[in-house]
Amino acid sequence: MKRYSAFAIAREAARYHEGWERAWTSPAPKKKYDVVIVGAGGHGLSTAYYLGKNFGITNVAIIEKGWLGGGNTGRNTTIIRSNYLQDPSAAIYEKARSLYETMSQDLNYNVMFSPRGVMMLAQTQAEIRGYERTAHANALQGVKTEFISPAKVKELVPIINIDGPRYPVLGALWQERAGTARHDAVAWGYARACSAMGMDIIQKCEVTGVRQEGGNVKGVSTTKGEIDCDKMAIVVAGNSGSLAEMGGFRLPMESVALQALVSEPIKPCMDVVVMANTVHGYMSQSDKGEMVIGGGTDGFNNYTQRGSFHHVEETVRALVETFPIVSRLKMLRQWGGIVDVTGDRSPIISKTPLGNTFINAGWGTGGFKSIPGSGWAMAELVAKGEPGPLAAEFGMDRFTEGRFIDESVAAGVAH
Repeated sequence: MKRYSAFAIAREAARYHEGWERAWTSPAPKKKYDVVIVGAGGHGLSTAYYLGKNFGITNVAIIEKGWLGGGNTGRNTTIIRSNYLQDPSAAIYEKARSLYETMSQDLNYNVMFSPRGVMMLAQTQAEIRGYERTAHANALQGVKTEFISPAKVKELVPIINIDGPRYPVLGALWQERAGTARHDAVAWGYARACSAMGMDIIQKCEVTGVRQEGGNVKGVSTTKGEIDCDKMAIVVAGNSGSLAEMGGFRLPMESVALQALVSEPIKPCMDVVVMANTVHGYMSQSDKGEMVIGGGTDGFNNYTQRGSFHHVEETVRALVETFPIVSRLKMLRQWGGIVDVTGDRSPIISKTPLGNTFINAGWGTGGFKSIPGSGWAMAELVAKGEPGPLAAEFGMDRFTEGRFIDESVAAGVAH
């Protein structure tokens, strides 16, 4: 793999950019791999990358039924933060946030990480108490956050209306080193690094069945033929239930649509990310000037990847009071993704009832921010067969044992 650099750009400019190689290869699948990862989104690709980097396992196939990064990785609003209440959540999200800070250098690919800061508005007395509690918990966890005053909120976000008649801004939980990154670049950077290690990324290859022998996985049946493997990792977000059914087990989760939209581009007016749980919406401004807006999940189970006008109206109506500027904007485009939601709103990184089969699912509305931490923890689980400290609390057995990691408040608004 040729390294990207300023010198490489100058060299290729001199020869009319005819020397660039493909970022990753598209090989035909081999008969057998040490590990087959189903799902070439951010979580699947990061799992493969850390399998190679941390454990030297490179005989790996990453199988994707569509195109690389075409699922939730390409359908989110790019927010990265780690200000969660529960210790296991804070640990894995902070690991992810710290890995994002050096990801461009690690992958030799600009993922456009922007630590612009994320604030979660407190617009009721209950939220003040909740966010102050979270700030104290974060201090004990080593996650740097603080509860700031309405005046500080206004200083950081001049366009905000802190004196709304229904929901005035009473303060905010502020994480200065949180921010955003370019979602497509994260997938492309991981894919390029995995391909350079000799891993096979196989697109347009749908898994149609899971083959097993003696209680262990033997391989997968796909639209491109039979592929044998010693271990399998299921990392398919909202389609996890379908893959689990092929493997002969069920998951304690449901799939729902999550929608977002962007406005027409405008001049820079907001350089932080603002989340408002009370009115159920959040907003940031992209590098192109679009206002990136999102809200909550649909209220019914579905596998839809498109938006709906009533949900757009509900989300925008909620934000107009807090950000009067958006009332004059036109919507540029909207989209939807299929998110996988567990009962306690925390993920599953776990062994499964099918031997040598592991699952990474249930990230719900927090998938993008967790990609590198998720991949790090999942790679350790797949390589060693047992979860490491990051994944230990996120096993499937917690639902039968009552060990819930309740993040229903932290995940109360889509982000």
